[in-house]
Amino acid sequence: MLLYTEYITPRLSYVLNFISKELFDAPVVTTTNKEEFIEYGLPKLNYSTFELSEEDFFIQSTSLLFQKSISVQEIECFEFNYNKAFFQTNGDFPFDIFAATFYLISRYEEYLPHQKDGYGRYPHTASLAFREGFLRIPLINIWLQEFRKALQKKFPSLLFRHPSFKFIPTYDIDIAYSYLHKGWKRNTGGLMKSMVNGKWSSVKDRVQVLLRKKKDPFDAYEWLDSLHLYCRLRAYYFFLVAREQKSYDKNISPDKQALQNLVQYHAKGYTVGIHPSWQSGDDEILLKEEIEILEYLSDKEILHSRQHYIRLQLPVTYQRLLKTSVEKDFSMGYGSANGFRASVASSYFWYDLELEQETRLMLFPFCFMDANSFYEDKCSPNQALSELMHYYHAIKKVNGLMVTIWHNNFLGSDPQFAGWKEVYEVFLKEEIYWDM
Repeated sequence: MLLYTEYITPRLSYVLNFISKELFDAPVVTTTNKEEFIEYGLPKLNYSTFELSEEDFFIQSTSLLFQKSISVQEIECFEFNYNKAFFQTNGDFPFDIFAATFYLISRYEEYLPHQKDGYGRYPHTASLAFREGFLRIPLINIWLQEFRKALQKKFPSLLFRHPSFKFIPTYDIDIAYSYLHKGWKRNTGGLMKSMVNGKWSSVKDRVQVLLRKKKDPFDAYEWLDSLHLYCRLRAYYFFLVAREQKSYDKNISPDKQALQNLVQYHAKGYTVGIHPSWQSGDDEILLKEEIEILEYLSDKEILHSRQHYIRLQLPVTYQRLLKTSVEKDFSMGYGSANGFRASVASSYFWYDLELEQETRLMLFPFCFMDANSFYEDKCSPNQALSELMHYYHAIKKVNGLMVTIWHNNFLGSDPQFAGWKEVYEVFLKEEIYWDM
């Protein structure tokens, strides 16, 4: 397909690359030559402010993709086939789908002034998706399906890609064990705290685990192995390997043999990634050190990452990752609510709005995290299952990518998370027939 535009900009090229990957077998070719475009005899798309002919598909452009600055945009949503859209224009499509897609996947609004949450993150309540009620659906994928139908109607001979639904299970290992391998100081303090609070069952459990008479309640690793084998799933494990345990970084030290063994074991059968500590969010050198530690332990180059507590600040976090070996990041989602932070259920390359360029960092958005469901939404296990199924059906409908986050402590035997392990097993074994 040939696309005419008055100006070719980095923003336009970027969004065309994304849409081409989602819809077509071949990339969209762009031209600024009006005569060449008019004479072209195959399917063609006019992306400008004026119509050229009835033979082309006309999308009236707005100004966003031709700007070179970051400024507040006038967003007014309207109903489009029972879903929201914005940047309404005239033409063969009712809105500027290129500009609207760019606005959402670039996370443009996160570069604008906003009030941060208690963890210093961009709050989901500030997002357009939350305010307009489309946080829980992959809106861009839905738009692209409608765009595809409109193009197909105009050009019946046009060839399209036929993507298939994909699922990636991922796990954050930021507290590998509840009691084991934490040293006598931390365990003594935990025992005293349980006694003071009258939690005698917790005291008993801790003692039995430390005496190796009972399995650690956060140890779900063998169970997960059998589940992945049964469902034929390839999982990703993200390890927190901070040497200093403080603030939100509470995993056992990577200097301990137990964590070393855990990393080495998972590196043999799964994809292992870095879970950058909270401390490393303010320290670029520490981030590189943690990646080096994980590379040493796993004996593999670390190409994948996900921020601990989803501590993601644009563009700083991703700019720092680009200075390391990391090529794929799984942090695009909220640490305060489930849903689609970038309104998309597809992987895509990150666009650095500050530098105005497409980068090599590929993002894999997640839609569901157990901690959001449990701590933020106060869901019961059955409610969490319903939520999981909502996202599954929403993504399956658009043949998108579904990424979930679980933590080992939710999937072990800790009474606090009773029923969550069973929910996850039901979700994978009984409700979903994975076509991997």
